[in-house]
Amino acid sequence: MAKSIPCPCGSSLPLASCCGRYIHGGQTAPDAEQLMRSRYSAFATDQRDYLLRSWHPDTRPPNIEHQPGEPVAKWIGLKIVSHRTIDDTHSEVEFIARYRIGGRASRLHETSRFIREGDHWYYVDGTLHES
Repeated sequence: MAKSIPCPCGSSLPLASCCGRYIHGGQTAPDAEQLMRSRYSAFATDQRDYLLRSWHPDTRPPNIEHQPGEPVAKWIGLKIVSHRTIDDTHSEVEFIARYRIGGRASRLHETSRFIREGDHWYYVDGTLHES
């Protein structure tokens, strides 16, 4: 992984020293917001294995595959609206992710729920907000 590639999550850091350290190895996200940012970066860089590993087993799909002929989203920006700690093992992150499919820009506005088990945070599910 080239150190000069900017992190898609919107930090001013290179991917390798920002979300890449969670996506590609060794470190676990310290909180739900960092996990959310790393999951966004994983979507932006097509790291499906990390998306599955960071998804709680109770709600995780068996795989994340693109259907042949299905247009692929190009993720173009992330804004964290809020990060709310509920207790030591539960958090919520509200975010707006912008993406483009076939030249048309759209946005995903969601409040995601996260749970911590041991040292690991996991994405559980989310509630979409109407745009």
